[in-house]
Amino acid sequence: MKTRFSPLVKLKKTTMEKSERVVQKANADLNNASTALEKSYQSINEISSPQNGSMKDFIANRSLLSSGRGMIEHNKEWFGFAQNQLNQAKEKLKLDMMEHEKFKYLELQEVQKEIKKMKLKEAKDLDEVALMTYSHKEKK
Repeated sequence: MKTRFSPLVKLKKTTMEKSERVVQKANADLNNASTALEKSYQSINEISSPQNGSMKDFIANRSLLSSGRGMIEHNKEWFGFAQNQLNQAKEKLKLDMMEHEKFKYLELQEVQKEIKKMKLKEAKDLDEVALMTYSHKEKK
C-alpha cells in the first residue's frame, strides 16, 4: 500500500545502503592500512646491521633504517586516519538506519490507519446492506 511516507522510506533506504557501502570501503581501507603497517614492521625487522665493513655500509644501513622508520610512521598515520574514517562512517550509518526505521514506522502507522478506515467502511457497508435486506423482508 502506498502512503505519503513511501517515497521517504525509499529515499532513506537508498541513503542507508550508500552508508553501508561507505562503511565497507572504510573497513577495507583499514585492513589495507593494517596490512601495510605489519609489512613495514616486518621489513624493518629483517634489516640486519653490519658488524664490520666500510663506513659506506654503515651509512647505507642507517639510511635504510631511517627510511623504514619513516614508512612505519606514515603507515601508523594512515592506520589512524582509516580508523577515524571507519568510526565516522559507522556513526553516519547508525544515524541513517535510525532515520530509515523512523520513516518505516511512520509508514506502517499510516498503513494501519488506512486498513482501519477500510475495515470501518466495510463494516458500515455491511450494516447498510443488512438493514436494506431486513427492511425489504419486512415490507413483503
